[in-house]
Amino acid sequence: MTQTKQQIQQLLTSAGITANKRFGQHFLIDLNLMRLLIEVAHIRNNDVVLEVGCGTGSLTEGLSEYAGKVIAVEVDKTLANIAERQLEKKENVRIINADILKSKHNLNQSVIGAIESARKKYNGRMLLVANLPYNAACPVIMNLITGPTIADAMYVTVQKEVAERMTAAAGGKDYGLLSIFLSSAGDVKTERVLKPTVFWPQPRVDSAMVSFVRSSEKISRIKDVGLFSEVVNLFMGHRRKMLQSCTKFAQGKPAGIDNWPEIFKRCGLDSRKRPEQTSPEDYIAITNLCCEQLNA
Repeated sequence: MTQTKQQIQQLLTSAGITANKRFGQHFLIDLNLMRLLIEVAHIRNNDVVLEVGCGTGSLTEGLSEYAGKVIAVEVDKTLANIAERQLEKKENVRIINADILKSKHNLNQSVIGAIESARKKYNGRMLLVANLPYNAACPVIMNLITGPTIADAMYVTVQKEVAERMTAAAGGKDYGLLSIFLSSAGDVKTERVLKPTVFWPQPRVDSAMVSFVRSSEKISRIKDVGLFSEVVNLFMGHRRKMLQSCTKFAQGKPAGIDNWPEIFKRCGLDSRKRPEQTSPEDYIAITNLCCEQLNA
């Protein structure tokens, strides 16, 4: 990890480009924070690490010192070429010039294929470690929680606003799908708030370093993860209505439920409560009772 702000600027100037706001490019230039991001991830030599938005390859180089395999994705072709040249001697690094997202709800198939291929050789964890591009952060995180490609842990820098959405508790203004899924699947916390000065070009907002570690114990509480996703989306899609009012919008599996009042009662929930005030634990309880009825 030797790329200072001046070196990144020189690499871009030599290639005849500048940072692209459309792609949300803000390079992390504080090498101490970059080291911290790697340290908190506790990367082992049998882990597969996914980096999204590798830029000129500064963080990628640091990750390659620890991981079994680093799959670095960069949508900007010129930056991907720079990273390729900078890391050409790193045999455990693969640079993929592509958009990480095929669509909002699907990762790029070439990235999925690279991860699956690497996991056949390396039997450790699959980690997301990245200075995430601002415009891709939320959908990337959601995809790696809900699958089919699952991250065992994530260590990322994101906009502070996104960090607040990731860690929000029920009833708060930032509480939503992201916080519900993260809390239900593992443990999430803000490691550090980052000022704009640690990036180049400087963003207009604060950022944060956030960690998420998936918990098999937490996941095992959910009888049907697919149904859980449908239930959460049903209610949070109408977050300011009452729970009982949301049920008339049920589609998919939840449309087969005909005893919502009983389910709310068994969960100890007032059906006049609003979805935005309903905890992740309550959504798990609702899902499991729906699962019982659907399988009866």
